[in-house]
Amino acid sequence: MGFMQKQVFRLGFSLLVAFWLALGALVQPAAALTDEQKLVSEVWRIVNRTYLDETFNHQNWSQARQKALEKPLKNNEAAYAAIQKMLKTLGDPFTRFLDPQQYRSLQVSTSGELTGVGLQIALNPETGKLEVVTPILDSPADAAGIKPRDRILKIEGILTENLTLDEAATRMRGPVGSSVTLLIERDGIGEKEVRIVRDRIELNPVVADLRFSPQGTPIGYLRLTQFNANASMELAHAISSLEKKGAAAYILDLRNNPGGLLQSGIEIARLWLNSGTIVYTVNRQGIQGSFESFGPALTDDPLVILVNEGTASASEILAGALQDNGRATLVGETTFGKGLIQSLFELSDGSGLAVTIAKYETPQHRDINKLGIKPDTVISQESITRAQISTEADLQYQAAVELLKTNSVLAGVGSRE
Repeated sequence: MGFMQKQVFRLGFSLLVAFWLALGALVQPAAALTDEQKLVSEVWRIVNRTYLDETFNHQNWSQARQKALEKPLKNNEAAYAAIQKMLKTLGDPFTRFLDPQQYRSLQVSTSGELTGVGLQIALNPETGKLEVVTPILDSPADAAGIKPRDRILKIEGILTENLTLDEAATRMRGPVGSSVTLLIERDGIGEKEVRIVRDRIELNPVVADLRFSPQGTPIGYLRLTQFNANASMELAHAISSLEKKGAAAYILDLRNNPGGLLQSGIEIARLWLNSGTIVYTVNRQGIQGSFESFGPALTDDPLVILVNEGTASASEILAGALQDNGRATLVGETTFGKGLIQSLFELSDGSGLAVTIAKYETPQHRDINKLGIKPDTVISQESITRAQISTEADLQYQAAVELLKTNSVLAGVGSRE
């Protein structure tokens, strides 16, 4: 019996020792993370908390963090490279890291002015190629004849397939008067080299003009080139001014408008809608947020919106909202198809992180990502010059004018309000 008690005591003592050893392992202070490791962890946490795809592209996201931290990170550049490698595993070109300079540049492009060639670019998620969404109106790229959907194969001889979106943008930026050579590929013409001289690019997003149809109807023509912080206020001023001048119908030209700020798109939809849902947002929990219009609209006059394959993002939210609410008729070509929403986060060292946090659906719950929005009246058009926009050579514009003179559109839009 004494022998058995001794055995039990030994067993109990060994378990106690094991417990204390385990506890010792738990309370050992962890090695302090370096600033570089903290930055990687900060990015990992933001993505872990907010990213739209809860499977993280069908991978173990915790493992991605371990992998990023397994090698020592000697400086910021090494941390940035580790972050970019980690984000690349998500397979989402819109979720991206921005170094401090790129982050500042992005803030400028949605607020004021910038210098460079004036191209809005994106990585095609299916081909991985660098594509032009659209050149900014009156920019050097616009003057050089760059078109939406052109593929940029090389920048100054550097293959773009090895560059991130922001690295490509950085290589195209530069001081006024300097030049950059791009190798582009376009359907129907193959490869072509284009030299562009950089310049200062004004970001006044609204062009407004009072026109008259052949029948004498005063038409307010509005061209919106992007959704920056000024866009809603500028457009509201333009509509009010055209109303005073007697506009009886409107054409809103969103062709080659690559988007911009989500809030700007929502505010502009409210200028046209007395009531109704503008857009639904869906995050990874499937929770739907919605943005509504409460009115009153600045005008109830008939509206035709011009769209094409360069119409993207916030432009598609606006076009989809006004089409689904029966407030506007869409004319032109199927839009770009970017139905994802990014949020911008400032990181501790002044760099930034753009993360896809949600997707959006139109008021009739259409998911337009990669599909685009099909116009009510499809009018294909060969490329026209900037000077030909909204002239007789502009078939899409002429179709809009023609639609506005028909009773069906005048009555149809009026009865839906």
